[in-house]
Amino acid sequence: MNTHYISAEKLTFQRLFDIIKGNYKLALSEEAVAKIEKCRNYLDEKMEHQTTPIYGISTGFGSLCDTNISKEDLGQLQENLVMSHACGTGDFVPKEIIRLMLLLKAQSLSYGHSGVQLITVQRLIDFYNADVLPVVYEMGSLGASGDLAPLAHLALPLLGMGEVYYKGEVKPAAEVLPVFGWETIQLKSKEGLALLNGTQFMSAYGVFALLKTFRLSMLADVIGALSLEAFDGRIEPFFDQVHQVRHHKGQIATAKRFRDLLEGSELISREKAHVQDPYSFRCIPQVHGASKDAINFIATVFSDEINAVTDNPTIFPDDDLIISAGNFHGQPLALSLDNMAIAISELGNISERRTYKLLSGKRNLPAFLVAKPGLNSGFMIPQYTAASLVSQNKQLCTPASVDSIVSSQGQEDHVSMGANAATKALRVVDNLERILAIELFNAAQALEFRRPAKSSDFLEQFVDAYREKVDFVTNDKVMYPEIAHSIEFLRQVPLEIPDAITNAI
Repeated sequence: MNTHYISAEKLTFQRLFDIIKGNYKLALSEEAVAKIEKCRNYLDEKMEHQTTPIYGISTGFGSLCDTNISKEDLGQLQENLVMSHACGTGDFVPKEIIRLMLLLKAQSLSYGHSGVQLITVQRLIDFYNADVLPVVYEMGSLGASGDLAPLAHLALPLLGMGEVYYKGEVKPAAEVLPVFGWETIQLKSKEGLALLNGTQFMSAYGVFALLKTFRLSMLADVIGALSLEAFDGRIEPFFDQVHQVRHHKGQIATAKRFRDLLEGSELISREKAHVQDPYSFRCIPQVHGASKDAINFIATVFSDEINAVTDNPTIFPDDDLIISAGNFHGQPLALSLDNMAIAISELGNISERRTYKLLSGKRNLPAFLVAKPGLNSGFMIPQYTAASLVSQNKQLCTPASVDSIVSSQGQEDHVSMGANAATKALRVVDNLERILAIELFNAAQALEFRRPAKSSDFLEQFVDAYREKVDFVTNDKVMYPEIAHSIEFLRQVPLEIPDAITNAI
């Protein structure tokens, strides 16, 4: 069994990918245990002698920050916080994202600046390891005082409340905890706030979307190269010289990837009757490259966030400081998630245009990619579906981060709306996967009309693997299963391509 030890060592995307795909178990490192216990001991001792109020520890929350709470009620204050804030609604959050929320919350609490009990963090890890996943709702977070509502639902089962997924069913947490001999957690001062403050809902969605996007970015290049071959496109727009004089890293990397993908192709090297290709082919390095650069920047923002302390107040035992500030504010993520949606949407936008061109009946391709157009509608309507998805993505790219709404009687008067940015960004990613699958469906069909000429070895192998899932279409048939099979192919195909290609995200 593989085990990931939560520590101060940087949590990378590669490590997250390995944890998810390798079915790792989680554990706290000795370093993390020491930090958690040191901070909790400091806070317990501090509260024994503290006379002045400390926000969220000996006061109410939000606009109730001036209401002092007696020492004997500090635990009840934290339990009440968790119960009262579990106001999520809408669809259930996918299980994969709940697992990431548990991991990222445990990571954030492990740095020794949150004041939680060791058993509290350990129980989050127990949930992860036993695949007992709290039921969390998609809607309810403003993305500013942390992801309050979704994180409250994540924390409820610690108290024996709320619901969890267990053995494929949704069950009351109170019924599942005894199965493992887990007692309910008796929260101490600050703990409820530490559990609810933080950006783990936004972060988990963003990480999940990014991990999927890294793969789709590579697939967009592979499928784009296949479309270029099927459309009898030119290689000159991918020559290195033209990209070096513009300097953008993503553009340079994309052009190189296409040259590598097309190396040895009979189709790309043959003489062309046309002087130029349409922008959706000729400007692939510029468009795909710009999205790559944006994705890489967004990844650095999320890398910082998932390795950060994002609850409030923040405790510094060595400096004898407890500071109420705003690390829970999701603005860095909200801006990045909106940017992510736009960058990903553009990969789908240009993909659909290539699909459209393949259907045009130009360059010796039959109209709608069938031998008897008219009698057969051929690939007419898959393009409609792609166009519908592209249009929805454009609508989803309206930024959430420019919005704000006042809450808690004006105390929380500027919020990030990063949670809304997160959920819609993932929808854009999922739509891109479908759009690329439809482009592949069309490009593989079009390539057959270029026979007996061949593409590169890699692209021919890629198409051969695809043909094991989806057949060439001779006459009209029910096509929605073929689209579904194309999507499944993109999810499962191993990207065993040269290092020179995979090194560029």
